[in-house]
Amino acid sequence: MSGPESLVRLHFGARADRLRMVRCVVQGAAEISGCARSQADELVLAVNEACMNIIEHAYGGDDTGGIVLEIVADGDRLLFRLTDFAPPVDPDKVQPRDLDDLRPGGLGVHFIREVMDSARFVDPPAGAGNLLEMTKTIRRR
Repeated sequence: MSGPESLVRLHFGARADRLRMVRCVVQGAAEISGCARSQADELVLAVNEACMNIIEHAYGGDDTGGIVLEIVADGDRLLFRLTDFAPPVDPDKVQPRDLDDLRPGGLGVHFIREVMDSARFVDPPAGAGNLLEMTKTIRRR
């Protein structure tokens, strides 16, 4: 197949108990795309952290919201799109915490930036609140 291939489109509730399923889906998509195991594990961590940020910050813990995860394979690159329906966030305020600030939590943005080649908010589709796009070049096994 030439050109981008849609691997996954998953719509799930903005609830932490749904993230186990999300982690399995990301792991599977990474593996069938040829990612090395260590890279697949990193991708799982980054997508999980992005989902937790949506749940905790965009929705403020309101578990009635939804999230859509799309994973697209395009040659040696994976594209992850996370769409939510929460109020729009100010991308300039989505910053990692200082690593010298030792306390639990708050490192999700740091992990995402360390793992992914790019992570940026783009214009969401009509009716959505936010769309985060993350890309990663695949390290083949």
